[in-house]
Amino acid sequence: MDIQQVKLRFGIIGNTPSLLRALDIALQVAPTDMSVLITGESGVGKEVFPQVIHQNSVRKHGAYFAVNCGAIPEGTVDSELFGHEKGSFTGAYDARKGYFEAANGGTLFLDEVAELPLFTQVRLLRVLETGEFLRVGSAKTQKTNVRVIAATNINLPQAIQNGKFREDLYYRLNTVPISVPPLRERKDDIALLFRKFAADFAEKYKMPAVQLTPEARATLEGYPWPGNIRQLKNITEQISIIESERQIAADTLRLYLPEASLLPVVYKREKASAGAGAAADFSSEREILYKFLFDVKNDVNELKKLVNALMQGEARVVGVPPEGVSYSDVALAVPSAAITIPHGVKKVQDDDSEQVLDASEVGDESLLLNEKEKELMRKALEKHHGKRKPAAQELGISERTLYRKIKDYSLG
Repeated sequence: MDIQQVKLRFGIIGNTPSLLRALDIALQVAPTDMSVLITGESGVGKEVFPQVIHQNSVRKHGAYFAVNCGAIPEGTVDSELFGHEKGSFTGAYDARKGYFEAANGGTLFLDEVAELPLFTQVRLLRVLETGEFLRVGSAKTQKTNVRVIAATNINLPQAIQNGKFREDLYYRLNTVPISVPPLRERKDDIALLFRKFAADFAEKYKMPAVQLTPEARATLEGYPWPGNIRQLKNITEQISIIESERQIAADTLRLYLPEASLLPVVYKREKASAGAGAAADFSSEREILYKFLFDVKNDVNELKKLVNALMQGEARVVGVPPEGVSYSDVALAVPSAAITIPHGVKKVQDDDSEQVLDASEVGDESLLLNEKEKELMRKALEKHHGKRKPAAQELGISERTLYRKIKDYSLG
């Protein structure tokens, strides 16, 4: 059976090279009895590959069991996998076969294998290496001839470092690795999958299939799809049922796509084009973190100045300042009489002889953070060709603060 036949038989949609490579590996390893470890994010369709392997193996006439290890309670997982004897624990009224015994001569698919407790991982390793196991409550060793295929969406090397997964079991399962690509790396397949799902739901609900405008298709392909194929299928079903118009525009489609900023998407930094004169944006995860820390540091500094002004009786704050106006701007703009200093708050002198809150109350300022703050300001100024107002807006600070920082860091 070649790849095209496999795709037709199992309903696999897509022509992305990484997907075809994964299918090719599955077909190559199918005739053997080697253990296979399938990795990939949740919702990418990992459960199809064990079926492809089983149906193209010499075990295709044997039993096939798919077990979700994460759905089995920790106290009964050994009984489910290896069986138990009558009276071995409370509620064990009869002897029972486990999956390894029932699947003898066939294939056992262990989905979410990283969820297995460590003591069960030891027993699993023994089965993989010797084919032997013990029922819970029994001292009699039994043999089984089962081909094991495992899958996980967890980074197993990282789980090994955290002491949550056995290294020897990882290498025993990972005899042949198959990596299933996420949907965001299969952009050319997204529209094909949407069309397939739309046709399926049209048949299911007895209605015309929804279609996308060119702009909607571009929106669909540009979305990061953190839920992968499962999310795409759910959204297609929602649109098919809810929308009365069968031609879906981009604005309508966006109503069904959660905001990317609220999702755990890995952002990638894009390089600025040569000669464009624009600095690289702040889209990488690291720079987003630095910008967040910078905002926190800036808020602390603004709060210091405001409290200092209040303690000296030079200003008062009435209500909450409007968006885009800092507390320090309000404090400087609204004069007031002296204000009583709360009990327990003391004033100390910083390096510039200004009265501020004790540094122990707000934390020490990091030299590394200052360097990153300077770097972010330099990039913002370069990006906006030295224009301070748009640079300040991008940094999320007032133009007054940016002007002062330019002087402090000698960026002008």
